[in-house]
Amino acid sequence: MKSVRSMILAAAITLSMSSAAMATYSGQIWIPSTDAKGFGEVNISIDNYLRMSHKADAGSNYYDAGVTVGVLPFEKFKFEVGVDYYTDNLFDGQPSGGATPASAHPIYFNFKGAIPEDAFFKGMPAIAAGMFGLNTASTSLSSNTAYGLIAKTLPVVGRISVGGYNGSQNNYPSKHNNGLLASWDRTMSEISDKLWVSVDYASGNNAFGALSLGASWAFTPNVSLLVGANFYNPFYNPQGGSLPGGKPTINTQLDINF
Repeated sequence: MKSVRSMILAAAITLSMSSAAMATYSGQIWIPSTDAKGFGEVNISIDNYLRMSHKADAGSNYYDAGVTVGVLPFEKFKFEVGVDYYTDNLFDGQPSGGATPASAHPIYFNFKGAIPEDAFFKGMPAIAAGMFGLNTASTSLSSNTAYGLIAKTLPVVGRISVGGYNGSQNNYPSKHNNGLLASWDRTMSEISDKLWVSVDYASGNNAFGALSLGASWAFTPNVSLLVGANFYNPFYNPQGGSLPGGKPTINTQLDINF
């Protein structure tokens, strides 16, 4: 398990239909994890998501710089808060005549509370709940996504996490604002304690729905680099146009912890 991570972007994919705005939180490749920062721990993350296609309906590339901080001095209950600066470089300061580009209001917030495994009894799973995609400047860009997760680390297998999410219909496509969350992650100590791998999945016909996989390497105890890929759910779009998440992305996630 890699407990000091803040892996996932602050993103709002600017496509022809509504999209889900996310923000950096302690997570897997794409979805949240049950990890949370301890008191006084600070994570700085720099994330890049680059499309594998140049087609018109591929969606934009996007970039995020975020800070996440642990704010409670308890071992058995952790609470983190985060803020991100996100841009897709599509906003030129002029009215577009359509939906507001996400980068017109680039500041997003998130928070999470988490209880570690075995906190109150042997065999207890980890539990976490939080919200992301909070944009105080624009309700049309706020996904206000609430989520909950439980996780258990199994011998040899690694950690399995399951949960669900629900977001504001102002930002997600109508009737497609919720889904399931699932992931597997493991430190590959047979190769090196510095190597961590994960696969995660978010269901839903929206910009958050995706299958993601990747691996990270810890260059030092405080600096790691993840390289991964995201394959957005290719569900049928009854309104026509681009798929909610766009074409797949390659992502890099640099994390610096203090």
